[in-house]
Amino acid sequence: MSARQLLAAILLVGGALAVAGPTAAERRGDDERGRVLFTSKECARCHKPRGERALGPPLEELRRRQGMLELAGRLWNHAPAMLGVLEWQKLEWPAISAPEMDDLMVYLQADPTRDPAPNLSAGQATLVRKGCLKCHRLRGEGGTHGIELTTYTGGYDSPVVWATGIWNHSPRMARQAAQIGVLYPRFTGEEMANLFGFLKSVAAPSP
Repeated sequence: MSARQLLAAILLVGGALAVAGPTAAERRGDDERGRVLFTSKECARCHKPRGERALGPPLEELRRRQGMLELAGRLWNHAPAMLGVLEWQKLEWPAISAPEMDDLMVYLQADPTRDPAPNLSAGQATLVRKGCLKCHRLRGEGGTHGIELTTYTGGYDSPVVWATGIWNHSPRMARQAAQIGVLYPRFTGEEMANLFGFLKSVAAPSP
């Protein structure tokens, strides 16, 4: 192949990639889209700038420098109180897609580089200590209300995908926990990062 033919081939491949757009792994959220989403999903109804009267924590407490998995833990912790307010106001739980979660995380200043490297043994201990296996199963052992955690195909692909899954799952989990008399688990510090890392390490690979 001549130099001219090689150059033409490189340009052709590059053009095809440009049309296809970035892959899911390369895509990053957008701050402005996240801001719009925060309003459209009714988050701004309860989370207002500090000093304004609101039902939830001020916007500044949500929007701060943090890890993505740290934010996922905070979103999970927030579910029972938020569910109660939404039911009181007769509003539906706002479902969020993975691209939307990506935008929302950027707006809330979550950065994956701020999450620590997971401690897998601590993650396994967190799984047991938080009572996750009262509902879920791990290698066939555990409860029958939730999924088998090792076959959550694709659910551990990234912190964004993980946060999306637990956000959309948390209302059902909160109701289920109340029905069977289990304390709703809450996460602090590095617990969510450790749990995610452990589950990802034992899960079956995505197809």
